[in-house]
Amino acid sequence: MAEPSRLVCIVGPTGTGKTAAALALSRLFPCTVVNMDSRQIYRDFPLITAQPSAAEQAVCPHTLYGFLPTEAKISAGEYVRMAERAVGEISAAGRRPVFVGGTGLYGKAFFEGMAAIPAVAAEVAAAVQARCAAEGSPALYEELQGVDPEYAAKIHPHDRQRITRALEVWQATGKTFSWWHKQGAPACPHQPLYIGIGLPLAELEPILARRIELMVELGAVEEAKRARDICDDPAAPGWSGIGCRELYAYLTGDLSFEDCKALWLKNTRAYAKRQWTWFRGNAQVRWFTPGREGEIADYVAEALHLR
Repeated sequence: MAEPSRLVCIVGPTGTGKTAAALALSRLFPCTVVNMDSRQIYRDFPLITAQPSAAEQAVCPHTLYGFLPTEAKISAGEYVRMAERAVGEISAAGRRPVFVGGTGLYGKAFFEGMAAIPAVAAEVAAAVQARCAAEGSPALYEELQGVDPEYAAKIHPHDRQRITRALEVWQATGKTFSWWHKQGAPACPHQPLYIGIGLPLAELEPILARRIELMVELGAVEEAKRARDICDDPAAPGWSGIGCRELYAYLTGDLSFEDCKALWLKNTRAYAKRQWTWFRGNAQVRWFTPGREGEIADYVAEALHLR
């Protein structure tokens, strides 16, 4: 099969059923699901980050899920390079890639291109990481606001990974992240067919609350304990995921279990709101409500001229 010119990309807030929609498409054509979620790349948190279950992954192949150790991190550029390799391999095998996830930056980087930011020397990165561990993300965020207010306005003051990455690039190159992002980026040979799945937050919140309770029933606390045995560093990138950091605080006695779950839900809701805002700003997205897998399959079949 020739490499498809349009790639299906299922996006939307967390907890809206994106995986179910992707699996429905596997009945329409041979496909491989490609992860587009920056938390679901972590090996030690499959349940807490809502990675597709073993049963779901048995329906069709999945890639770029659960491969990164807790202490490691990757940039959006590294994700793009891995996704490009995956698309080539999937297409060569006669299948269609279906991107699924809620990290809008990953989709933007893949389809719109990434600036060729030079590699940052290990000692520069280590120095910035050490400062962040000692001073905290808000302090470095304040510094970033002075250096690169344009980029700082796009991220959260507690987003350790993006804050430190921006400061590392500034220190290593003398140019801001915003400057690099405005440089010419290689054109992507594919066009996205965006499928959005969403609900108003008032309707989504009880679904998110039930999902957290189900995660707890299925062993989220035990998963966090095992992850802590492997990497007992709350500053490690893998622990920054929502649910992960709250459970770490519970395990160390900084939060009661009820406060842990309440904060987990609060932060999940806030994240869903940010995702909703990001994806609703993309005019290319065709929106559906959860549970409309048949309608999504019909839309994709027509858009890709499969029927």
